[in-house]
Amino acid sequence: MSEKWLYWFEELNAGQNDLVGKKCANLGEMTRLGMRIPPGFAVSVDGYERFMAETGAGEEIRGYVLEHMADLKSIKNQVKASETIRGIVESKEMPAGMREELYHYYEELRKRAGMEEIAVAVRSSGAVSMPGQMETYLNVRGREAVVRKVIEVWGSAFTTRAISFRLEKGMPVEKAPIGVAVLKMVEAKAAGVVLTVLPTTGDTSKVVVEGNWGLGESVVSGEINPDQFIVDKESGCVECTVNQKTKMIVYHDSGTKTCEVPEENQCKACVDTEELNEIVRIAKEVESYFQAPQDMEWVLDFTACCPENLYWVQARTAKYSKVEEKEAEYLAELMTRLF
Repeated sequence: MSEKWLYWFEELNAGQNDLVGKKCANLGEMTRLGMRIPPGFAVSVDGYERFMAETGAGEEIRGYVLEHMADLKSIKNQVKASETIRGIVESKEMPAGMREELYHYYEELRKRAGMEEIAVAVRSSGAVSMPGQMETYLNVRGREAVVRKVIEVWGSAFTTRAISFRLEKGMPVEKAPIGVAVLKMVEAKAAGVVLTVLPTTGDTSKVVVEGNWGLGESVVSGEINPDQFIVDKESGCVECTVNQKTKMIVYHDSGTKTCEVPEENQCKACVDTEELNEIVRIAKEVESYFQAPQDMEWVLDFTACCPENLYWVQARTAKYSKVEEKEAEYLAELMTRLF
C-alpha cells in the first residue's frame, strides 16, 4: 500500500483507474488536455484500504459477509446487509493522521480557488464502472463535513444495488475499494450531459446534449424532462426540443434542494447557441482524443460568459446500442437491391 493516498487531478491520467477510480483518472486526463475542470483532488483506493485497516471496519465487514453469505441471494437480505455494512463504515472516525492530511488538501484547495470558504462536491470514483450505484454529495462546506462525506461515500460502496451488482458479477461482496473525487462546486446556471452518439441507435454521426436549469443532478437522475439538442457532427444542423422545465436543483445551506424554475425560464432553452456550440465542439474533441464515443457532464457557471463559463465534471466511454452485424449486412444488401 502506497503512503501517498491523496492526489491533485493534474497528477493523474486515464491509465490510473486502479489507483483512484475511473472518474478521478478521467478528470486527471481532462485536466492534462487543458479542459476547464473545477479544481480538486482525488482520494485514492489506498486511502479506502488504509481507513478499513486502521479502523477495523474491513475485518468487521469480512466477518459479517462470511456469516451471512448464504443468505444474500434474496433482495430482502441484501437490503439488510447494506444497512449493516454501511453502519459499520459510517460509525468509524477518520484516523488522526488521515484526517490531518485531508484537512491540508482541503485548505490548499480553498487557496487554489482563491476563496475564504469553498463548497465542494464529494463524488464516488469506482475502479469498476457502476453508474448511479454509489453516492454523490454536493455543496459540502468545511473540512469536517468533507471528512464525514468521504467516509459516507466509502460506505456507499455497499448500497443494495452495489452489493447486488457484485453478486451478479461474481465479485467479492466484502471488498469494494473505491476512489473519491473532491472538487470545487460551480455556481451553476445550467447543467446536463452530452453524448457523442445516439444511445438508442448507435448513430455516431450525431451529438446529443440534454440540460436543465440549476445543477445537473435533475438531468442525470431523470427527475425532469430536460431540453434536448441533437446536433449533426458534420453539418452542425440542430434538432431542438425545448421542454417545459418546472423543477431544478440548487444549493441550499450545506446541501441542495429542489425548487421551482422561475416562470419566465420554464419554456426557455437552458443553453444559448454559443454555449451549445462550445459544448459540442469540446465533446467532439474529447471523442477524437479517446477514439470512442463519450458520455460527459457539463456545467455552466452564471458568474462568467461563454466560453469561460463552461466546466466539465465527468467524461467516460458512452454505453449505447449497436446495430447487429447481421442486421447491418442485411440492410446493406437491401439497399443494393433498391438501386
